[in-house]
Amino acid sequence: MTNLQQPVKETRADGLKVRVYRTRGEMGAAAGADVASKIKELLRAKPGIRMIFAAAPSQNEMLDALASDPDIDWSRIAAFHMDEYLGLPAGAPQAFARYLQGRLFDRVKPGTVHLIDSANGSEAECSRYAALLAEAPIDIVCLGIGENGHIAFNDPPVADFDDPLLVKPVELDEACRRQQVNDGCFPEMGAVPTHALTLTVPALLSGAHLYCVVPGPTKREAVARTLSEPVATACPSTILRNHPDCALYVDLDSYGAVER
Repeated sequence: MTNLQQPVKETRADGLKVRVYRTRGEMGAAAGADVASKIKELLRAKPGIRMIFAAAPSQNEMLDALASDPDIDWSRIAAFHMDEYLGLPAGAPQAFARYLQGRLFDRVKPGTVHLIDSANGSEAECSRYAALLAEAPIDIVCLGIGENGHIAFNDPPVADFDDPLLVKPVELDEACRRQQVNDGCFPEMGAVPTHALTLTVPALLSGAHLYCVVPGPTKREAVARTLSEPVATACPSTILRNHPDCALYVDLDSYGAVER
């Protein structure tokens, strides 16, 4: 990872560090380099680390950059993902576990990969996955923001900043399901599942270091709301401004024009 472009703007929204890049490619490369640097730093200090990954097209460039770094000892990393659809047929290409396996896990071979099993009864699976998450602290979370401001599948109607659970079943709101069509993941709304399992907001924010990657014009409103609205579940991503170490990576399409 060399010759990385510098951000065209750096700012803050409360505690949230905001880095604006000219293009989506520059944004993804920079985010991947920063995540890789943090991984290596942590692995110099401890025998292993635990990471949570988002599965979405918005993460493509960052994950490719991360997978291309030859100097990460993935054998010392335990990997989790943050949500999974309920009701998809076995082997469906839209499954988040399948996306992450193809984009990252099969390429870098983490020491441990914990996949959400949506075929398991939802209550039993939530308990099983929550127990795995609770075994030790989470070091790094790589996430995105939805068009409706969701983080993972914590849409505004179900997001709870004080959720007592680590993993829960949720019903997806219409804006969230529409995004899956906009992203090209499903051909039409009727094909998009209505329910999913998701890590809760407290589970995500328990990570010591958060890297949030949000490119593209369809995310511009969500980015603006994240940075300017009151911290509230009406736009769940606003809670990222309260995290002690969260960086938001955006491109000009998602952030808007930058004054020169």
